[in-house]
Amino acid sequence: MATPTTGRSPDPPEESPLASKRASADLPSAAKSRSGLGLLARRVHFLAGLAVAPFLVVMCLTGLANACTPQIVDALYGPQLFADSVTGAPRPASGQVAAAMAAHPDGTVKEVIPPADRDRTTRIVLSVPGLPDLDTFSGEDLTVYVNPYTNHVQGELVTVKDRPPAQVWLRNLHGNLGLGSPGRLYSEFATSWLPVIVLFGFVLWVVQRRSRGERGGPAGSRRSSSRQARLRSLHGRLGVFLGVGLVALAITGFSQSDYVGDRVDQLLETLSSAEPHLEAGKVAVPQGAEQITVEQVLATAGATGLRGELTMTPPGGQGEVWKVAETGTGWPVRHDSIAVDPYTAEVTERVAFDDYPLPAKLDFLGVQAHGGTLFGIANQIVVSLLAVGALVLIAVAYRMWWVRRPRAALWPPAPPPVWRSLSRTESLAVVLINGILVWAIPILVLQPDFVIGAGGGGAWRWVRPTVDHGWLCGLPKIA
Repeated sequence: MATPTTGRSPDPPEESPLASKRASADLPSAAKSRSGLGLLARRVHFLAGLAVAPFLVVMCLTGLANACTPQIVDALYGPQLFADSVTGAPRPASGQVAAAMAAHPDGTVKEVIPPADRDRTTRIVLSVPGLPDLDTFSGEDLTVYVNPYTNHVQGELVTVKDRPPAQVWLRNLHGNLGLGSPGRLYSEFATSWLPVIVLFGFVLWVVQRRSRGERGGPAGSRRSSSRQARLRSLHGRLGVFLGVGLVALAITGFSQSDYVGDRVDQLLETLSSAEPHLEAGKVAVPQGAEQITVEQVLATAGATGLRGELTMTPPGGQGEVWKVAETGTGWPVRHDSIAVDPYTAEVTERVAFDDYPLPAKLDFLGVQAHGGTLFGIANQIVVSLLAVGALVLIAVAYRMWWVRRPRAALWPPAPPPVWRSLSRTESLAVVLINGILVWAIPILVLQPDFVIGAGGGGAWRWVRPTVDHGWLCGLPKIA
């Protein structure tokens, strides 16, 4: 029966399993002890990567499309988003609201979004019954696009949180493949494992470089002309170069997920660092008073320093207030919001982005950076390069496995456990990291046995793989 070798160079084709076993037995015990952490890192990195990589490929491809959303939306919905006539001064916003309501008298004004740029239309978001279902997790609205210079209705679209259909579709494709809750599970499955794969890959890279240095010469000075060695070198260099960026993408996506997002919310609440929101308490209703106009609310918002794209939410009933929030994306960040008395035009409450706790600021900035909107086109390019780099990294990894896959037998035995090869410090570190990951990323414990080499019954074991699918994983070659 074939057993794994502990050498790092690929086994020559003519080497027999017996020779591999004998070579492993000849290793000094000290060398075996030193290789424990590297062996553990290699198994986790390989098995998790082999299992999760197909999901990551889908995430990268859909992420590439999602990063180009601004250009796609402008190209598809230009007639609605861009004013067909830009002459003279814009007319009062109340007239644009009236034009939208005239087109849909059964609707209720939900939001008014004046154009941040001169050539854009005003967006009037209406709550209208009987709209088609675009999103499993959010309600649909009807957005009416009105030319601010002519009060002409240029078009209308069914939207979700003011996002047009193509943007909703792209977000759902990236977030859940359009499959709803099962798709969200897939998305979080892939994203949650990415930091683990990168972490153990980096540990493996460091251990291997240190080992090469101990065998003589500076680390990395010994070069092999074999195909496997070249692939491993390319994979390692790409992983080190892209690792931080890929982990950053995964972490910034966590707050938008279900399981890990819940942990993020719990942590922010515990640290009293959650994002603050307007309380928007009711105000007294003066006898016989009339509510102020949309123009007066805009003037109040401008006087308080709100700039860029503003989303205005009208009062929902007697005594309720107007809410005005900066909702534009990009840098510099504008994310202030105010509450305005609908009878006196006075500001009753203000929440400024500068008042956000640091963790809440980082969370907000991370979400924008993840979507490619924080620094405009530069952000889109960085996200796209990371996605393409990840695809290349995965392709090289699968090529490495294919070149080194076992050919002599379809069902080689499982490799021996590596727990005893770890020092006490290493074992303690593995247990602590494991506990932190299981709490922070709950979905990790839901994976199939073959992902991390757990035994039957779904037992959670980081350090004692007992995989039976050797024909798939090539375990004797990686052990």
